[in-house]
Amino acid sequence: MAADAVSATTIQVAGTPGYDVTIGRGLLDTLPSQLGAAVARVLIVHAPILGARAEALREQLASQYQVYLAEIPDAEGAKRVEVAAFCWQIMGQTDFTRSDVVIGLGGGATTDLAGFVAATWLRGVDVIQIPTTVLGMVDAAVGGKTGINTAEGKNLVGAFHAPRAVLCDLDLLTGLPKNEILAGYAEVVKAGFIAEPEILDIVEADVDAATDPTTAEFRRCLELAIAVKARVVGEDFTEQGLREILNYGHTLGHAIEHAERYQWRHGAAVAIGMMFAAELSRLTRSLSDEEVDRHRRILESLSLPTSYPLGRWKTLYATMQRDKKARGSMLRFIVLDAIGRPTTLNGVDESLLFTAYQEIAD
Repeated sequence: MAADAVSATTIQVAGTPGYDVTIGRGLLDTLPSQLGAAVARVLIVHAPILGARAEALREQLASQYQVYLAEIPDAEGAKRVEVAAFCWQIMGQTDFTRSDVVIGLGGGATTDLAGFVAATWLRGVDVIQIPTTVLGMVDAAVGGKTGINTAEGKNLVGAFHAPRAVLCDLDLLTGLPKNEILAGYAEVVKAGFIAEPEILDIVEADVDAATDPTTAEFRRCLELAIAVKARVVGEDFTEQGLREILNYGHTLGHAIEHAERYQWRHGAAVAIGMMFAAELSRLTRSLSDEEVDRHRRILESLSLPTSYPLGRWKTLYATMQRDKKARGSMLRFIVLDAIGRPTTLNGVDESLLFTAYQEIAD
């Protein structure tokens, strides 16, 4: 075991089954102990850019397991039923059984797809998630939500399937482009807005330190954000109530992703969505002007967008009505009474939504 793995932080996610999210360095060396002796076959699902890393992992495990690689398209291109079918084909041809394990190695789209493949093969095999992006570590890989996209919207087909373990190896973030880190950081500050204001304080004190994967500030923010998600999904695995707070900024954010044909980074779309949710909170709840302005300052300090064209509203509204967070024809938004105090807003009139949208429109 690598020396740095000893100093790893473990965050437990409650549930049946529960699992651990481990944060540290050198964690890939611990993978054989995570797999155990009962496993015979391992499928590593990875994006093209991680081909060399996946091959090295295959060689590391080859003495103990039959290891297969499934290279899938990059980003949201991975989350298609044709890609899932490609993975199922490999599993079928190699006699993958219920005691075998899928590993998701990559960003949020990769771990979403790997989780969905595991959830659906033989009605559920184990998956170990190894996220390689900030977004993957704080959001997609934790919580057991898996899914693929359709022409009608994002994540409309999916399943709740808890991973066996999540390994957040900070060494995997080394060399990640800065814009990739900043896009993923939208989900970090989301945790700050809904539950953990210490994250916001750290970003405001020194945004460069907060977004540098080598610093203590970065690791602290990451651990706080993961702990928020772990706590929420541990109490509400299938999103019947509390877990909805994690959708702050996502209703409009997903509509923007759809409008942009998934060419935008998830974090960029969610940043605009959070700005919209803050304006809606000011109109309908008690979020103050200063707290709305704080949203804008923090998001802009991270080089994230906070506005979207006015003329796109009708398209966005139509997409939101098909969102999986809607209940019948009634749209639901997560809004804030104050920073750290989220609540649900139901059945808002379109005219009021448009008023809030005008505040972020360019």
